[in-house]
Amino acid sequence: MARPLVLAVCLGNICRSPTAEAALTEAAGELGVDLEVRSAGTGDWHVGRPPDARMREAAAALNLLLSGRAEQVSVAALQAADLVLAMDRSNLADLQRLAQSSGVSTDICLFREFDPEADGELDVPDPYYGGSEGFTEVVIMVRRTSRRIVELIASGELPRDPGVVR
Repeated sequence: MARPLVLAVCLGNICRSPTAEAALTEAAGELGVDLEVRSAGTGDWHVGRPPDARMREAAAALNLLLSGRAEQVSVAALQAADLVLAMDRSNLADLQRLAQSSGVSTDICLFREFDPEADGELDVPDPYYGGSEGFTEVVIMVRRTSRRIVELIASGELPRDPGVVR
């Protein structure tokens, strides 16, 4: 079986999705799961830039290293992925429109669908316009959820049936 590719997507690819990329990669390593992880943004404002300095600082304080450069999501990226994880409902709607208009049937869902502590709130909050505590909160939330996602991939429960629109 080919190594599964998971694509995490937020708005600008400088806060939430690069954190998810790092946390999913970390969880895959800890759990011994062979997994490729990438991230992208629905917008193009930050293409080529590193993750936000505040996000890198919050992640580093919790021993999570963020790297890479922002990319904008493409049809090719959606087609290549086995599972696409949207950070919030707005990202999900944008991804579903792109997928539907392009005939892509990759499994696209909300990242926090798999958060054991979501309690009905399925959006990962965007910390960009807030204080430092928001960045720390996102790192903790994303790390916890990433571990669960990798456990589900290891068990064969993810990705789910392609073409299912949620």
